[in-house]
Amino acid sequence: MNAGEIDQVSIMIAEIEACDRSACLDRWRAAFGRPPPKHLSLPFLKRVLIWEAQNKVLGGVSAKTTRRLKHLAAGKTVPIAAKPGSFLVREWNGRTYQVEVIDGGYVMDGKTWRSLSAIAKHITGAHWSGPRFFGVQ
Repeated sequence: MNAGEIDQVSIMIAEIEACDRSACLDRWRAAFGRPPPKHLSLPFLKRVLIWEAQNKVLGGVSAKTTRRLKHLAAGKTVPIAAKPGSFLVREWNGRTYQVEVIDGGYVMDGKTWRSLSAIAKHITGAHWSGPRFFGVQ
């Protein structure tokens, strides 16, 4: 972000904060092409308009972030990528299991495994989704 962008965003924020309800409704229609949902408070209208102005100047959120937000809003579990160097911890039947994520697999108790599902089966004796068992799905 450069100084010009900062100045532009600062001016837009000040303009929006100075708006009355009628001006906010006009800005909403201009920004989104339709009127806002009824009964939105003036502070909320302003926050959304400021967010939209910042996105316009600085760029919006990535497609990946948008997908994750949609999943969260729908109440779905958001997959988490376990990166090499991470540790996954799971308690099962009174014992705590710790798995290290490495390139191309996982290490538990000094043994290398190709999949979390194989580790989950080893721990439980039953077929499990390894990512679900360790909470990364």
